[in-house]
Amino acid sequence: MRRQGLLALGLLMCLGGCTLAPKYTRPEAPIPLPWPKGAAYEDTPAAVGAPTALELSWQEFFADPKLQMVIARALKNNRDLRLAALNVERARALYGIQRAELWPVVNAGGRGDKQRVPADLSTTGKSMTMEEYRVNLGITSWEIDFFGRLRSLKDEALQEYLATEQARCSARILLMSEIARVYLTLAADKENFKLARSTLETQQATYDLIKRRYEVGIASRLDLERVQSQVDTARREVARFTQLVAQDQNALNLLAGSMVPEQLLPADLSNVGSLKEISPGLSSEVLLNRPDILQAEYRLKAAYANIGAARAAFFPRISLTTAMGTASAELSGLFSSGSGTWNFAPRIVLPLFDARIWAALRVSKANRKILLTQYEKAIQTAFREVADALAVRGTVGQHVRLYAVLGGGNEQPKAP
Repeated sequence: MRRQGLLALGLLMCLGGCTLAPKYTRPEAPIPLPWPKGAAYEDTPAAVGAPTALELSWQEFFADPKLQMVIARALKNNRDLRLAALNVERARALYGIQRAELWPVVNAGGRGDKQRVPADLSTTGKSMTMEEYRVNLGITSWEIDFFGRLRSLKDEALQEYLATEQARCSARILLMSEIARVYLTLAADKENFKLARSTLETQQATYDLIKRRYEVGIASRLDLERVQSQVDTARREVARFTQLVAQDQNALNLLAGSMVPEQLLPADLSNVGSLKEISPGLSSEVLLNRPDILQAEYRLKAAYANIGAARAAFFPRISLTTAMGTASAELSGLFSSGSGTWNFAPRIVLPLFDARIWAALRVSKANRKILLTQYEKAIQTAFREVADALAVRGTVGQHVRLYAVLGGGNEQPKAP
């Protein structure tokens, strides 16, 4: 009998594991394969031999040593990134819990019972004291995953965990990008502050000269007020860039998660190393490897697995309770010969009428459509971001040349 029970248990374990989840196929990307072309992209360098983003480490892309040290501090101390890592740890633990549902929980227990039975309740007509002692090792209400409900929930938890991991990678990339932006903004604002202060000194010297000429009657009051207005404007610019530099430093400290030492801050733009050239890739298919798009795809896969769990709810649930042990009326006889006990109690529940499972199936299908739309939108957003970056790179040379021409044209000819 024991061999038959073990054989039945093994058969159920072998039969379990099928799943009713629909087969996942990657949706077609709603973007064109080639990168956009046009006037804005004509001057875009071909970047022949340049590595793609996947082939380049962040230390190679951000070549400035000071910027690298600031980014390293942020990767260690930034609280948003720390929260993203903790979310990954939590999702991994939840996946472990759901995966453990596939396996039985084996418990060992012991029980002792001693009671007095009065004469009118005793089968012998005399009062008596009854004792019973038991030690069991068994499984309680283990659901045999015959139709894949638990396996689908396990797959859903796995995909959610993988999506959370990609969210952490995305947060890491965004953090490095934001630090570089704030770092360069701080360098530019410091350079503008130096220019504004130099302008103020020049305007103040001009004001002092006009004031002396006004005092001796050579210059008019109108000339003095005009120069005074220019001095006030220069002072306002100095105050504005003083504020911007302080705000940039505050933003950088927040991103770094701690106070950035003064020696790591940029003096001006000329002292900041240039970024390494990268290639956008031959086609837009490279976007499918971006962490934010992978995150959306993993969540879409989780929705497919959830449909499998919703479908399995229509089928019977088979559970098993079994135990083996020993029992005796005396504590000293628990492990004596002939005191062994066992029980085998399978249970099956078939839902005949439950409107909730139909609603749950509709919810799971609607959720799949929502996540599919979000996945497609993530791809389109990524394509737009790269296209915008290529447009900037294709026209930045023209901007620089035009600014140089306009700057030269605005210069007044010097007196001989």
